Amino acid sequence: MGLIAALPDIDKDDKSVFVMHEKSEKLIPFHKHTKGQLSYVEGGIAYITIDNRTYVVPARHFFWIPQGMEHILEIGHTATVLRSLYFYAHDDVSDPFYSRLGIYPASELLIQMIKYSEIWDEKHVTVKDENFEFLVALKKILPKTHQQPLPIILPATHNKQMMKIVSYLERNIGEKLTLSNVSSRFGLSERSLSRLFKADMDISFLQYLKTLRIIKAIELLLNTDKPINEIADDVGYSSISAFSDTFHEFTQSRPSDLRKSNKATQNMMG
Repeated sequence: MGLIAALPDIDKDDKSVFVMHEKSEKLIPFHKHTKGQLSYVEGGIAYITIDNRTYVVPARHFFWIPQGMEHILEIGHTATVLRSLYFYAHDDVSDPFYSRLGIYPASELLIQMIKYSEIWDEKHVTVKDENFEFLVALKKILPKTHQQPLPIILPATHNKQMMKIVSYLERNIGEKLTLSNVSSRFGLSERSLSRLFKADMDISFLQYLKTLRIIKAIELLLNTDKPINEIADDVGYSSISAFSDTFHEFTQSRPSDLRKSNKATQNMMG
């Protein structure tokens, strides 16, 4: 059973944990659950869209979506395995972690625990089942071991002028893009362009550009075999060290680490 087909089953028992491990490349349209969703992206890359903001989840990271939060889930790589556990929500008030969306690097402990849960694939696990306490413990360690969510968030826009500007940035991501040369290209003052980004998307021009560059870099690292120095150049960095430092700022890992872990996952999958 695929994730789309499983959607009606997830909320059938509000006291259970529903387990779903699948290899997929698809778009799951706007939906929500009465349960909290923990999903680990084993290889490749996934995207979550909520309230016109797209969150990027690289390989070896997990995300938590609180109960009742509407979202779109897009799995954008053929090698992506999404391992998901949908948890009862009756104890979510025990920690603020469970009430907010977050994307986190997965600890080795969590990865092994999630992989072990595959024994319950496509099943509702309840207190009546043997080892249910294992899943209870898995949920409880999340706030204790994963404190700092990743800031890889790209706001969307419906403003026609901003859509043209954002499209221009995407097409020319490898060029030297500055507030000065982009504003003059669109007949705006630097102040006006800066205000436009802040007012329309609640992000600065520089932060949007940095985020866009890192997202494109993640996609190239996971989807191509290009050398890392070429990828740095492709997304607008003339210095490999500056690229690596910015990448670490966003992902808490180096570009080479992300590529190695993704390759290792692909090799394990055969």
